Amino acid sequence: MVIRFWSRVCLLVSAIMLAASPLPAQSTAPARIVAVGDLHGDYGVWIDIARAAGLIDARNRWAGGQATLVQAGDITDRGPDSLKIIRHLQKLQDEAASAGGRVIVLLGNHEAMNVTGDLRYVDPGEFAAFADRQSKARREAVFQANIKAITEAYRARDPSLSPDQVHDAWIAATPLGMVEHQAAWGPNGELGKWAASLPAIVKLGDSLFVHGGLSAPYTAMGGLDEINRRVSAAVRAGETGPTSIINDPLGPLWYRGLITRGQSFEAEVAANATAAGKPPAIRPPIAQELDLVLTAFAAKRIVVGHTPSLKGIDISHGGKLVRIDTGNSRYYKGQPSWLEIVGGQVMPQTTTRSSR
Repeated sequence: MVIRFWSRVCLLVSAIMLAASPLPAQSTAPARIVAVGDLHGDYGVWIDIARAAGLIDARNRWAGGQATLVQAGDITDRGPDSLKIIRHLQKLQDEAASAGGRVIVLLGNHEAMNVTGDLRYVDPGEFAAFADRQSKARREAVFQANIKAITEAYRARDPSLSPDQVHDAWIAATPLGMVEHQAAWGPNGELGKWAASLPAIVKLGDSLFVHGGLSAPYTAMGGLDEINRRVSAAVRAGETGPTSIINDPLGPLWYRGLITRGQSFEAEVAANATAAGKPPAIRPPIAQELDLVLTAFAAKRIVVGHTPSLKGIDISHGGKLVRIDTGNSRYYKGQPSWLEIVGGQVMPQTTTRSSR
């Protein structure tokens, strides 16, 4: 695929990345936890939620005091303003730390997809956010530097294409800002390195937070720190194989099996096992798997995003499973919401969507 090819070669000078900080399990829960689900490029709804939750003031500065914010991943794709959300969260990390609070961003499958060059769900506005006065010349330079490989790729599909037609077709498929977007998101780019610094799983007190979910096979992987280490290594390497931890349907970024199972999901799991040369993993029924995961990590509940619940935050299995992806973004038109955990109480909260 041409996009995958040039996303590996068009590396620009990276901006200073946010330094990764270790996120060990925190045995004592923070006094107030605010968990926010998938945002998918909707900066406006993120501001709506953050203000309603008392995390930011009218000037979008940290106002949450000693609260801990957990954003559950999937900031990117489907909407135009992922970069604005990322920059704001990075700023809030510094401001919260100064106030005794904390901002934790989890890695979602869509962040990993951007790193590995899977651009299926990237909104055109995402590319435009990276464009500048030099983008046209930069794009042409990338084409000229890779003209042989690009020409071969296009002519493999249509041998009759002339050099000018190949050029025009590639330019049409490469909007301004796309080169810069993929340079930033590549494994060696600023945002690729930032993504690799994000944890896949965080434990705060007796609550686990993960983007997709945790399957039974992953309870035997060596613990939370080991899973995070493997995820980070896979992102740094830009792994695209289906059996990689960042692509595995049983892995923490993609797993939906604590919520629902079906023939297509099980077929994908079986195909991945075959690709890895292993028999399909034997997994218990959902309720039993949930208990297995919580016991393995000494937790009372697991809080997940990834699988939308458009009716609102869903708490099931006697409070053991909490789904916080409520389709916050305008793409899904769900209920803007956040979850609060205070003094062991789990409280879903909602707000209205503004016109911003």
